[in-house]
Amino acid sequence: MDTGPSDKDLQILRARDFWGAVVLMALSVFFLWRTMDIPLWGGNRAGVSTADWYNSAAIVPLGIFTGLFVLSTILLIISIRAGGARHAMTAAGIAWNGDEALRFSTIGVILFFYIAGLVPRVDFVLCSGLLITALTFGYHGGHRDRMVLSAAALAIPGAYALIRHLPQSRWGAHDDDWVTLAVWIALTVYVLAKAKGDRVLKAVPIIALVAPVILVCAMAFGFRQNVPNRGGLLFKQIEYHYYVTIRPLWRD
Repeated sequence: MDTGPSDKDLQILRARDFWGAVVLMALSVFFLWRTMDIPLWGGNRAGVSTADWYNSAAIVPLGIFTGLFVLSTILLIISIRAGGARHAMTAAGIAWNGDEALRFSTIGVILFFYIAGLVPRVDFVLCSGLLITALTFGYHGGHRDRMVLSAAALAIPGAYALIRHLPQSRWGAHDDDWVTLAVWIALTVYVLAKAKGDRVLKAVPIIALVAPVILVCAMAFGFRQNVPNRGGLLFKQIEYHYYVTIRPLWRD
């Protein structure tokens, strides 16, 4: 007969809720701080009025990370009330095992190279498609070797982009785009070879391509937001055909 989780299990869960809330809160505060570097309020420069606040590129990240901060605050309060802070530094609260350590460390590697290396320098569709492919393949089923492979798939183009294009991206240079595309294609071929009846893995190539394309088109043409690296290998072609081929169709 199932009697539910033990007291020790509940202590571990509450303590991990506490640590998770602390990490999410720190990340949201950091990205809110960095987002404030993006001009938000309209102004007047050299007699020319700048864009209104609702056209600012800061609106979307401010909304996302403000929501993340609010949710992490709520989670932190709930975990403290349930005793999570009290057990956070105990053996129960820190009870990590090898699988969890590998999972968190590989996810950390993936997010670091995606955020710090790829997004500022590589075409958004390419790096986001690679991210979706790596996360889905690496953590669907909990295979250790897949986690390591997924982390390496982000680390290789991410490190290349950081080394080749520090401190600032050069939009006219597409060598990092090509490296990312090559790694994405190689990982996709490997994912399909390992699918073997797995519907989730079979759908990965479609989702990894369609989702970032829809997102970047909505950002650029729907909400009129700035897109990371507008001169990227794929987005440059999307933007060109939107304004030259598609948009004139409903203007005529």
